[in-house]
Amino acid sequence: MTQPTPRRKRSIEVEGVSHGSAPIPMGARVGNTLYSSGIMGKDPAQDAMPADAATQARFMFAHLRTLLANGGATLDDVVHVKAYVSDNAHRGALNAEWVAAFPDPHDRPARHTLLQPLPNGMLMQIEIVAIVQ
Repeated sequence: MTQPTPRRKRSIEVEGVSHGSAPIPMGARVGNTLYSSGIMGKDPAQDAMPADAATQARFMFAHLRTLLANGGATLDDVVHVKAYVSDNAHRGALNAEWVAAFPDPHDRPARHTLLQPLPNGMLMQIEIVAIVQ
């Protein structure tokens, strides 16, 4: 009997968080590499974007952890983060969750933060690349 060819790429979702009506997965894994789409700080229980940066940052990093787990990875596998903030005033909230997620300053992924207008009440958003061990 012939075995089916394994899928080279697979989409990864985060329950309760989506890109609205856009047909975009939250991430994709190819081999041992995982890439995210934009991860936002939406409250899935309320299906709404919180008004404050600290709450958005907390949900955003919770969604990151879920995405990684759903893709067979952990925070230790993250090698690059691209962060977008709508105002430099939100960097403090982003950095607080960053340090909580990556407490060892000698073992953090690379990060690039950009000032960028964001839609629909988003104050920040991240994208990641992870190499799954």
